[in-house]
Amino acid sequence: MTTIPLERFRDLSDIPEQGYETDIAPGPEELKRLAEWSGVDEVSRLHGHIKVRPQSRTTYLLETEFDADIVQSCVVTLEPVKSRIARSFARTLHFTPGLNRYADKGGLVTSESVDEDAPDEIDSLRYDLAGPLREEFALAIDPYPRAPGVEFESPEDSGDREEGPFAVLEKFRSSH
Repeated sequence: MTTIPLERFRDLSDIPEQGYETDIAPGPEELKRLAEWSGVDEVSRLHGHIKVRPQSRTTYLLETEFDADIVQSCVVTLEPVKSRIARSFARTLHFTPGLNRYADKGGLVTSESVDEDAPDEIDSLRYDLAGPLREEFALAIDPYPRAPGVEFESPEDSGDREEGPFAVLEKFRSSH
């Protein structure tokens, strides 16, 4: 079982009014765990910069930018494919003590219940600042990487193909 990589917990109640900034530059072991967790062959480099500022006693603005170098296997040739990912995003965090996210949906989160512009509801001020970075990193990975110049070629239709069950039935019906 892969452990969650890049955890950077911070008590949001200790964030000064002017905000807090931190860099994330994981070492080799964390990069290896991130590669396993995200399903890529290698994460050779990742650098993230996180800013968090209180907006009120219960609301915080999280701004993150990151860039990473990864290696994946080409879906056609299985050759290594190097790529660079660079993203920036912002999220509003809203602290709701005693939050039970799943109470009204019977434990399910449906697409109708997710509003992309709504703040992320958090139930603790001890917050993993790297959590949103991990999510955005995983979403940015190309699910079908291809080596440069490689195209998928489907096998040619050959006349040697076996007939399907309905074609066999049609021949049987025609002959009787």
